Amino acid sequence: MSGKDETKSVKIRTEAEIRAERLAKTLRDNLQRRKQQARARRAGEADETTGLPAGTSAAKKDESDD
Repeated sequence: MSGKDETKSVKIRTEAEIRAERLAKTLRDNLQRRKQQARARRAGEADETTGLPAGTSAAKKDESDD
C-alpha cells in the first residue's frame, strides 16, 4: 500500500497553477526589465530594450536639422 501512497503524494499541477506560474514569471521578467531601464537612465546609458525603439524617426530629423 505504501506504493499507492507515494503516487498520491506526487503533486498534480492543474491548469490554474500552470497559468499562475507563467503569470508570475512574466511579472518577474517585467519588473527586472523596468529596474534595468531605471538603472540605465540614472547612469545616463542608452536603454538596451528588445522592442521597437521609441521616437527614432524624430531623433533622425533632429540630427539632420543641425
